[in-house]
Order: sequence, then C-alpha cells, then structure tokens
Amino acid sequence: MQRILSTQLSAHVGESVRIAGWVHRRRLLKSVAFLIVRDAAGLAQVVVADPAVRAAVEKLTEETVVEVVGTVVANDTAPAGVELTAPTLRPLGPPAVPPPFDLYRPALTATLPTQLDHAPTALRHPTRSAALRISAAAVAGFRAALDARDFVEIHTPKVVASSTESGANVFALDWFGRPAYLAQSPQFYKQLMVGVFERVYEVGPVFRAEPHDTVRHLAQYTSLDVELGFVADHRDVMAVLRDTLAGMLGAVADRAGAALATLGVAAPEVPAEIPAVHFTEALKIAGAPADEPDLAPAHERALGEWALRVHGSDFLFVTGYSMAKRPFYTHPDPARPAYSNGFDLLFRGLELVTGGQRLHRYEDYLAALAARGEPVEPYAGYVDAFRHGMPPHGGFAIGLERFVARLTGAANVREVTAFPRDLHRLTP
Repeated sequence: MQRILSTQLSAHVGESVRIAGWVHRRRLLKSVAFLIVRDAAGLAQVVVADPAVRAAVEKLTEETVVEVVGTVVANDTAPAGVELTAPTLRPLGPPAVPPPFDLYRPALTATLPTQLDHAPTALRHPTRSAALRISAAAVAGFRAALDARDFVEIHTPKVVASSTESGANVFALDWFGRPAYLAQSPQFYKQLMVGVFERVYEVGPVFRAEPHDTVRHLAQYTSLDVELGFVADHRDVMAVLRDTLAGMLGAVADRAGAALATLGVAAPEVPAEIPAVHFTEALKIAGAPADEPDLAPAHERALGEWALRVHGSDFLFVTGYSMAKRPFYTHPDPARPAYSNGFDLLFRGLELVTGGQRLHRYEDYLAALAARGEPVEPYAGYVDAFRHGMPPHGGFAIGLERFVARLTGAANVREVTAFPRDLHRLTP
C-alpha cells in the first residue's frame, strides 16, 4: 500500500490508506484516543478505539516517527474534514526525546534564542516551516520570472582574492597559504557575465562581516542578484525589478498559499508602476535635513507610510542617491552628476533592494577609482573586461530573508531563516 500525504486523504474517503509522519499530539480521553500525525503537507487525525492500539499510543512520545494504516472517514471537525479510523500503528524508529517546547501549540512560546538553539526541531513547527515554504516559493518565482525574460542563471565564486567588492567588512580565510575572503556580493562577476549572456541572475549566499546586531541584519544571507545589458538607464532596471517582484509574489500565492494562511498573511499587490521619488524629494517627505547623505531607518518608515497613504502601495522606489554614498561602479545622473542613476526599493518602509545603472566604459572606471583615491591594481581583473567592450548595463540585488520577513510580518529576520549566522551565532 503506497503512502499518501495528509492533504490527499479527502480523495480517499471510504478507502484503507497508509500515512506516516511524526506524532504531533496525543489526546487521551476516557472512551477514545486521538493521535495527530504531522507530515510534510499538514496534519492528519487518527481515531483510536481499540484497547491494544490505545495502549501503543499511550507509550508514544511526541515527535516519534510512526506509520498508520486506517480507513478514511469524513468528519467536518477533523483537519481537512477527514480522519482515519480502525487504525493499525507501527513506530518507524525508537521513541523520540520530546523537544524543549510544545510543537502542537498554535505558536511557539519559547524565546527566539531557544528556538534557534534547537532549530532542527523548532523548524518543524507549522509557523516556522511556513516561512521557509514561502521563501522557497519566492525563489522559484524569481527564477521563473527571469527565465521567461531570457535571463541565464549563473554561479559565481564565493571565495575571492581581494576584499574590494563593497565597503562592508569581510571574512578572511586561509586559501592554501594565501589570503582570501568570503564574497560580499557577486557584483563584479555578474557584470562580467553580462558580456557573455547579456542577461544573468544568481541565487546564492553572500557574507558580510559588519558588526551589526539588529533584527534586520545577518552575517550570511541569500542574495537574489540580477544584471542586464543594453539598458537606457536605471529605469529599465527598475522595470525588470517590478516584474520580478510580481512573479515572486505570484509564485508565493500559488505555491505557498497554505503557508500564507498558516501565518495569517496575504501577498500584497505589486502596482503596475511602482511609485518613485528622487532622493532629494524623499528627504522632504521624511522630514529629514536637506543635507542628509542617506536615509535612516526612521526615514524609510516614514516613506513607507507615505507611499501607502498617498499611493496605496507597499512598495516605493527612491532614486538618485548621492554618488558619494554609492559604489564607484555606479553611473552618475548625466543631468545631475552629484546624484546617481541608482535606486533603493522600500518594502513596507524597509530597504529591500539596492540597484542601479553601472559604468560600462574602461576610462570611466579609471576616473572613478582615481576620484576616490583607489588604486586600479586590486580591481584589474574586473576593470580589464571593460577594455573589451561592455554595453550599458545595470542590475539589483534582493535580500531573500529580509523579503520574507517583511512579507510575513516577522519582527526579526532570524524568524524566517533556518540556521541564521550573525554576530553571535555560528551553530547549529
């Protein structure tokens, strides 16, 4: 008899079936016992009336792995409207040691540090696993949206020879006796691959050794990177980002609708055109001084509230950040060279995406590095490619965990990360 999942039971009313999973909960009443079995798809209720089977159920501990064969009967009060009756029960392993928290409760009552210390079992809770299902669906939507637009998925090195990719601190390591670093971003490589495929993307880990200890920062996170050639300016990049986000959220709704329901959230609509404001205007809206070089978190929150109030949008583009606050490879605004052809995308008042148009002429790279007092040599392998012809191009990067945290309303990005790595945590 082939095993079926809990979500398939309603299609087998009146039949004898086999399910398997973890003991989620036992309810031992006077005349009957209920065994709730959890599998990858959800919960199944097993009704136990036979004294011998009841005795076996009483010996089980929560999280013990079991197999149950029984008859599917309709019952509106049971999970998914069906339950198993007249069961036979077989443990598929030794009795499990119960975790230090109750997984059967609607919400995990343990503190977040306790959950993270015991992540392999805490992640079994439906609310924790739901966030990871949403994450998986978002990545699937990211890939599908870009595949449909003839982008090519690439895979770039995560160990690099020099720490030149951004202003962030880096993790150093020993590479066969030579110094090396964990990559902060695939930025340089994805630009170089525009010279090969024109349109590329990557899903991969990035590493930031910044000593942040906040609810929005991780030392390792998953970056969804995109780069495309033959753009007119950053607005072409913003249009691709808009469509990519719509694809991601569409996939979340289609593939992880049950996970959204478990968390009591809905995927927001992406406007056909996401509202955009220039950085100088954003400062005014946020009530920030005109000479502020960047947006603080409080400014981002104010802008998010404004976008929702004025435009009914959970998303807002802020364009034209100061060139002084952008990486050297950023293309300046030809009409206002002190400002960039770059942008951030705010999602519900939090920076989610950074992107923009890049320089594409070799001489411009030499000038940009010289203007910042940077030597060319550490960048030689990157900059040299621009001597051989590169089109106008640009791109963006989405932080996956931050996206999922904002979508689900999680207060801490670690709540939607399976095994977070941060300033304090390197295990499990």
